[in-house]
Amino acid sequence: MSGEDSFNAHDLQTKVLKSDNKRFYLDVKENNRGRFLKITEVNTQARTKNKITLALSSVEEFRDFLNMFAEFYNNLGPTPANATRDGKLKSEFMKKDDKRYFLDLKENSRGRFLRVSQVVRYTRHHVAFPAILLVELRNAVNEVLEEFGGNDGDTAQSTLPQSKECKVEQKKFYFDVGRNDRGVFLRLTEATKNNFRQNITIPRSGWKQVRDILDEFCAYEEAGSSNGNYAVLVPSSPSPSNPSLASPPHYKDQASGEYQASGDPYQASGDPYQASGEF
Repeated sequence: MSGEDSFNAHDLQTKVLKSDNKRFYLDVKENNRGRFLKITEVNTQARTKNKITLALSSVEEFRDFLNMFAEFYNNLGPTPANATRDGKLKSEFMKKDDKRYFLDLKENSRGRFLRVSQVVRYTRHHVAFPAILLVELRNAVNEVLEEFGGNDGDTAQSTLPQSKECKVEQKKFYFDVGRNDRGVFLRLTEATKNNFRQNITIPRSGWKQVRDILDEFCAYEEAGSSNGNYAVLVPSSPSPSNPSLASPPHYKDQASGEYQASGDPYQASGDPYQASGEF
């Protein structure tokens, strides 16, 4: 859930938990992608704020883990011998679409606490609850489930394809399908090892055109790989799904190993969707 999604959301319910100089806000919100729970940790002394978000469909699993951690904490005596060097006492993991959540019960000089980290690709957010709040937190989350259930409230969004990812050489590519008031779109994100990311969005009306172009490149690559001879690629004829498929010849330079194009139209104009704002 992006910051923009959270900003455009409206509140359905808010619960507040207090512990010393911290406040925890559990906000049930709704936007054009459905309903979700936003948990915000506010340190009134340090004036810092951390937050994570969970789709309502993942809140039940989160509640069950909280119950497990609360029971484990209540039965925990002095620091166990098998505690890790970083103070980790117990860990669990959950996943929802492209979001991963790490739940770690830890101990340091200030006491025991549960850290919940949300990781979306290379971005990490976390909140930390004092262990003495675990039962109260579990009860508050349970009340959210009793009132709103575990449905995200957007059946159209739930029918969209699940996110995919793949690794190619030193890069990762993420494929996320979403929906907003402009329709359904595919967000393709390229991520490198040094945490540099860039993305493009493709409206659903263009998916078949992109597929046809990729199919053509794949057929060309397979033909060249089989005989070691990369001939000039003959432009394809326009197809019903892509009347503008015909493009300048592309070939693979044997010396540089790079694909070259004569007057490549894809380099000239830029991405209109990037210029006008992401979906």
